[in-house]
Amino acid sequence: MLSNLIEDWARNIAKHVGRLVAKTGLTPNMVTIIGFLLNFPVAYVLGQGSFLLGGFLILFAGAFDMLDGAVARATGKMTKFGAFLDSTLDRYSEIVVLLGLLLFYRSEAGLTGEKMGGSILVYIAITGSLMVSYVKARSEGLQIAMKGVGLLPRPERVVMLAIACILTPVFNEIAMIIVLWVLAVGTNLTAFQRIMYVWLTASKELKKETQTLKENKEKEDEKSETLTRKRWSFRRVDGR
Repeated sequence: MLSNLIEDWARNIAKHVGRLVAKTGLTPNMVTIIGFLLNFPVAYVLGQGSFLLGGFLILFAGAFDMLDGAVARATGKMTKFGAFLDSTLDRYSEIVVLLGLLLFYRSEAGLTGEKMGGSILVYIAITGSLMVSYVKARSEGLQIAMKGVGLLPRPERVVMLAIACILTPVFNEIAMIIVLWVLAVGTNLTAFQRIMYVWLTASKELKKETQTLKENKEKEDEKSETLTRKRWSFRRVDGR
């Protein structure tokens, strides 16, 4: 996870910038959509192989993505749909950026050699990213909170990809390949961690429910047995 210090620092800046943006008349949903659209130039730049520029654009789009929540709090327009839209477009944003990388590797050398390996890694990273989001959404639908579970949530993935893009002109494509390996493995590992977390949590809840039912049944059986004894006692008295 990103350190709490860095996260708090970024949110504090976003809070002040969000107040300024709110004065322009932009709604939180407008800011969300603008932040999403910024990822298309990122994808185009990456597809052309301009990694240094792409890295800085990723950071800019990622920072802009934090503003919608700040604007919502500044304007008091925090809605369920706004949160839903933000979460949904976050998924699309990540897919669009990775698609740019996929196009780069695909156009460079077809389906052979190192470029083919890069294409496969991007594809696996996209799959893992989608599964991380799906598992979280499905678990929350089952009333199982998923905050802080997993090694590689979205903020870390965005920062890692941006750094890889910025370092690629210096270290050639090895920096990007290494990060793509981390993303491909890390996203799917995060999804697996969350699956295991849901399984363990659900198992504990089931065990607790089973224990409660057992205790309730024992109480009912005890009451029934007590009532039966009283009835037999009354019958014996009447028989006398």
